[in-house]
Amino acid sequence: MNAVITGASKGIGKAVAIKLAVEGFNVAICARNAATLEQTAEEIRAHNPAIQVLAIPTDMGKKEDVLAFAEKVKAAFNTIDILVNNAGVFVPGALAEQEEGLLENMMAANVYSAYHLTRQLLPGMKAVRKGHIFNMCSTASYTSHPNGGAYSITKFALLGFSRNLREELKSHNVKVTSLSPGPTLTASWEGFDAPPRRMMEPEDVANLLWAAYTLSEQAVVEEVLMRPMLGDIS
Repeated sequence: MNAVITGASKGIGKAVAIKLAVEGFNVAICARNAATLEQTAEEIRAHNPAIQVLAIPTDMGKKEDVLAFAEKVKAAFNTIDILVNNAGVFVPGALAEQEEGLLENMMAANVYSAYHLTRQLLPGMKAVRKGHIFNMCSTASYTSHPNGGAYSITKFALLGFSRNLREELKSHNVKVTSLSPGPTLTASWEGFDAPPRRMMEPEDVANLLWAAYTLSEQAVVEEVLMRPMLGDIS
């Protein structure tokens, strides 16, 4: 069994990669920082020395990097059972105040990366009529916030991509799930003054992903909204 997780050197992506490795999946992971990525790969191997870990430094905001990553994955794995489009950038701020070019950069990292990688790996899934694609959306995909800005636009777009993909792949027996977590204790929230227990843990998202994956073949979770027990942080 093989899984691909983008943006997996830390946070939710790392938690998902570890969870799938523990469950016996070979994993292909990517992130921009090569040193951090290799440290994560070693942690994954420690959890399950029997599986293969493919760690490829990749800037998911660059189409050529995404395509190169896809080619290396296809060369290493005959089939892809799980694809987790998790890579993304979080920069809050009001639209009128954000720097020029931020929307374009965030669209590339948060949306186009998932689009291009999925297109590269889909033919293999369709050929064997199985596979599960998880798109890491956000509560910001559903609810507008005063400082949502470019980030919220990209997450609304990612949810739209995910919904459309779900419709396209029904007849091919490939599942698509949109996971939309709210505030989660990751690097994106570093410096934010809130008690740790006010946020969810990355492992919560990983466990929910696994629960969705392990349903019967004829069942699919289309969309999931996850929030801290006390709700979003405004």
